[in-house]
This record gives sequence, structure tokens and C-alpha cells, in this order.
Amino acid sequence: MYFALIIIVFLFLVIILKPGYTPKIKIHGEVQEEKCIAELTKIKLGASEQWILIRSENTDNPIILFVHGGPGTSQLTLMRHNTLPIEKYFTVVNWDQRGAGKSYNAIKDKSRMNLEQFVSDINELSDYLIKRFNKRKIILVGHSWGSAISALAVSKRPELYSSYIGIGQVSNVLESEKISYEWTHQQASKANDASSVKKLTEMGNPPYSGDWLRKFLTQRRIVGKYGGEYYGSKSGAFIVVLKSLIWSTEYTFADRINFFKGIMESLKLLNPELMKVNLFEQVPELKVPVWFMLGRHDLEVPSVLSAKYFDAITAPEKTLYWFENSSHMPNTEERKLFNKILVEKVLYEVGQYLSKNPD
Repeated sequence: MYFALIIIVFLFLVIILKPGYTPKIKIHGEVQEEKCIAELTKIKLGASEQWILIRSENTDNPIILFVHGGPGTSQLTLMRHNTLPIEKYFTVVNWDQRGAGKSYNAIKDKSRMNLEQFVSDINELSDYLIKRFNKRKIILVGHSWGSAISALAVSKRPELYSSYIGIGQVSNVLESEKISYEWTHQQASKANDASSVKKLTEMGNPPYSGDWLRKFLTQRRIVGKYGGEYYGSKSGAFIVVLKSLIWSTEYTFADRINFFKGIMESLKLLNPELMKVNLFEQVPELKVPVWFMLGRHDLEVPSVLSAKYFDAITAPEKTLYWFENSSHMPNTEERKLFNKILVEKVLYEVGQYLSKNPD
């Protein structure tokens, strides 16, 4: 019995103390060294230590930086698997924003938990990547909350970017929330879901007052129940994200705990400011090529409003792709199609844009 207890304690300690790492790149089963990178590292952005994951078969390739949603919802573990097929064509960078996942400890500096600082972090990180890998510009990809701060970042420092890609693109946040709420209420009513209808009715339309965080999370849970977050799923994206979190090698035991803490604390600090974002007014123009990747069934950030923003925005070039079997996460729900567009379309267009714009 004592021996079994010792084994259990030993295994528990192994799990808790196991460091995070990212697997080496293998091509045809062989570990590659020259111009190949598989690095999980922390750097300072805005006076706070934050973690980035860099993976590529060849660092001569264009850099693509993914900015996750939330606020606070790290997708480093999920994106590492999603973007595995494009490591041959891009230097792929996934970043845990301050307060999220591996960068959770940066949330302690509450004075910097604001949109302006996150926008600054993006541009500082982009500048770091350009200088480190000797590039002219990089490709920036923002998802959901990440698309709000990414669009703002590109508008401030367009010289850093060869292209901007918005997934589940934010536009007018309050209007988006109202559309999402109305749709959710309608779906619950059609399904005779009396419990959900009661909760939504009692909450009232956004913006929510009183215990707004509880109301916000309740509405998001019901959106997920009817497939507005992850198409065809009654539990939203939770199971998909949880699986990637459990099996991640990049996250330690503490990182997994901080993943959930970071979501809740970041929402409390950042969502009130996010609710005031209206990119129709704040970012009517981007001076780089723009791509929107929208899920046809997205009702978390309603894609009908994202498409209106696409029509309104001015850019040198702009392209809209609809993902017919996706909701809020087309880069995960239709991963193969998303990666195919990156490799076959975006990569070519970025090359054309850079050749026409040598400065």
C-alpha cells in the first residue's frame, strides 16, 4: 500500500513539475537543424514577460503571426496543431497575450491591461520578429478579440505588415452583441427551450448591467448550444479547446490552471473597453492588403456585420472568403481549407504585393 502511495505521489509530482516544450521539426522523419526552428520562449513586451511559440521548416519563409481571441483565451496549444501543415511555407508564430495562458503573470500589471497596451504589444512583437529574422514585413492574423486589436495595430504601424487577415472579424462590438443576443433568443424560442428563453429575457438586451460578466457568459453558452460558436456543436468550441489543452506539450500544469484564470480575469478587465470598439469609425482604412475569413454561421461575432465592415473598409486590395461549414472558428472548423488558402492564395499575393512595393 505504501509503495502504491509513493508511486501515485511520484507521478503527481512528475505531472506538476514537467516543463513545457515544443517538439522538434521533423522532415521525412529526420530532425532538421539548419534554418529550422522550434522554439518556445519568453520575451519582454511592454515591460512584461510574454511567451511566443515559433515554428518553421525554413526561417527564410515569410513570418505569419497569429493573435488569439478572448480577451484572455489563449490558443497557442490549439493553433500549434492547426498550423502544423503550413510550417513548410511560413515561419509560424503563436503568442500568448499578457494575462493569457503562459503569459498569465503579466496580468499583475493592471495598469497595462487596456486596448492601447495590447495594440502596442502587437507592434512591438512584430518589430522584434522583423529584426530578428531580417524581414521587411510580416503577415498578421487576428481572431475575434485579436482581430480588434490587430486591425488597430495595422492602422497605427502599416509599414510592419505585408497583409492583414481577420478571422471572426470584430467591427462594431455593441451592435454585434445585440445581433448575437437576438439570434440566440430566437433559436431558444424556436426550440421551446424555456430555461434559456427565461434567462435571456431576464438579462435583457446588451449592454448588460449589474452582474454583466455572468450575463455575458450565459449568452455565450447559449450561442454555443445552438451552433453559433462552433458549427454543429451543442457545447461550442469547449471540447476542442480542452483536448488541445490536455495534450499540449507546451503547457505546464500551472499553465493549464492559468489558462482558465486568465480568461475570467482578462474578461473582467478588458471587456468593458472592448464593448466601446467601433472599427467602422476607428479603422475605416488599412494601408495593406486585407483578407477576411468568415464562418457563414458565426453568431458569436455575427459574420453578417463583419461582412458589412469588409464592404466599408478601404484597402489597396481586399478579399473575403466564406467558410460554409463554420461558425466562429473557421481556421479550426475547416482547417484544411483555411491552410490551403494561406498557402495557395495569401502567400502568392503577399509576394506580389512586396514586389510592387519595395519600400
